[in-house]
Parts: sequence; structure tokens; C-alpha cells
Amino acid sequence: MSAKTPSKLEKVMAAGHLGVTSECGPPRGSDPEVIRHKAELLKDCVDAINVTDNQTSVVRTSSLATCIHLKLMGLEPILQMVTRDRNRIALQSDILGAASFDIANVLCLSGDHQSFGDNPQGQNVHDLDSMQLLWTVRKMRDEGTFLGGDEIKRPPKMFVGAAANPFADPFEIRVPRLAKKIEAGAEFIQSQCIYNLEKFEEWIRQAEDRGLTEKCYIMAGVTPFKSAGMAKYMKNRVPGMDVPDDVVKRMADTPKGSQAEEGINICVETIQRLKELKGVSGFHIMAIEWEEKVPEIVERAGLMPRPETD
Repeated sequence: MSAKTPSKLEKVMAAGHLGVTSECGPPRGSDPEVIRHKAELLKDCVDAINVTDNQTSVVRTSSLATCIHLKLMGLEPILQMVTRDRNRIALQSDILGAASFDIANVLCLSGDHQSFGDNPQGQNVHDLDSMQLLWTVRKMRDEGTFLGGDEIKRPPKMFVGAAANPFADPFEIRVPRLAKKIEAGAEFIQSQCIYNLEKFEEWIRQAEDRGLTEKCYIMAGVTPFKSAGMAKYMKNRVPGMDVPDDVVKRMADTPKGSQAEEGINICVETIQRLKELKGVSGFHIMAIEWEEKVPEIVERAGLMPRPETD
């Protein structure tokens, strides 16, 4: 696959390198220093930084505004956009707004249900779903037209991504659903965080058999545990998560003062194993409010230094 956009992330993976991304969750307030502090922790060890869009349906500084802060720092953001909160007019408008700042990556998502957040009485929009949003961004970019058919002056030039969960039930539809997202326009995929390596490897094998890894870059998602309690919570309380019993036991058997380090060990071991897996094009490291550990994870996993691009 060759690069079609100015995206540094796309150029890294098109050149055959493993891409590395992480996340910057916007603050529950308007202080830009919170954003800049997180970005400084991540800037030298990743190729691009996801900016979440009111994750878990909790009100935060907007993803677009946060992406602009990162762009002004000379970093490469990935604009996350959920269809939960905007109709097709607002979605296309925000895409143009991002393009006006030359933001070159977008991740198209449905978004968590509002009942999970701080405004459970809020109304879902979902005028478009995540696959239709993928198609919309590609139409705007590749055809230079809006959904209504009118021409766009200076179309967006964005590397278009989506998320995938190899662990949701039923497993049998996971790869067909991935194929639909790629058909809709996804050029890169960031997966749900991986603890059940065998199931992820089977998912990748099936995707490989269908030729999907030749059409789209698959980035494996990883999240380090901070504690045994976090491992148990993710196993028992987070929908769509698959945390095997032996992983929970490994965390629980570790002395409390060493559990955070053990969580990082598991994360590093996961990356080292999956680096060698055919079909994996990179890693998305979701260190939730633990950004200071991302450089250590990237270094220990053998993913430094990051490659230069033109």
C-alpha cells in the first residue's frame, strides 16, 4: 500500500515500519496546559496521537479543539469523531474545520451510549452510523463533494480509520464486520485492547485469509493494567473486553506495590509477541491517564527510535 495523504502515520506504515499511536484524553475543563502536558509526554515516542471525543459520554474539551492544540505544537493528531452527538451537517462541518488546520487523520466511531456518561438524559443523534461516516469522509476526500453533491473547495486530505473489537460476541461476525468497514473506506484499524492473544491471532489469521490485511493497516491495541483491581474490573465490568483468567491471576499474585510494573510487563510482552505476527502494522497504546508510561513501553518493546518521514 502506498501513502495517499500527508499523514505521517500513513507514511510510516506505507514504508513498512510498525506504526505507533497513543491517546490524549481532553480535560474536563478548558485549561490548555493539561493538553500540552500530556502531549509533551508522548511527542517523541509515537507517530500520531488520538484525541478522544467525549469518551464514555462524559463532557470534555472538544476533540477538534484539542487536535488543534496538538497541531500548533508541531505534533500529528488523530481526530476521533463519534456519530452519537452530531448529524451529517455537523460531521461534515467539523471535517472541514479539521482540514482547515491540515489535520491529516480521522478515526470514525459510533461512540459510547449516553447512559454511561454524565448526561444520561442526552439524546443520541446517529444520523449516520460509523460506516456511513467512513464513506462520507472518503467521498469528501476522493470525490471532492459533500453528501448533498456540491463541490468542496479544498477537500480534506485525511487518512481514514476505524476501530474494531475482535473479542465481541459473536466472534464469527468479527472479520465480516471488519471487511464491511474496509469496504466503507477504512484505511487503518485500531483494535480493542488485547489480553486474549490467541483469539486476536485467530482474528488476524482470518482477516489475512480474506486479504483484508493487504487492503488496510491493522494496529493492535494495548492497555497496561495499573493494578489487579483494574484487571478484574475490565474483565467483569467492561462490555466487549476479554481478559483471560490467567492474566487476572498473574496480576493478583503480584505484590500490590509491584502490580503497576507487572501491568507494564504484560503490555510489553504483548507487543513483543504481536510484532512478529503477520498482518499487524502497528500498535495503539491506550495508557488511560498514564501517559508518562508510554515512552517506557515503546522503548522496552523495541519500537524506538521512531522512523523519520518526509
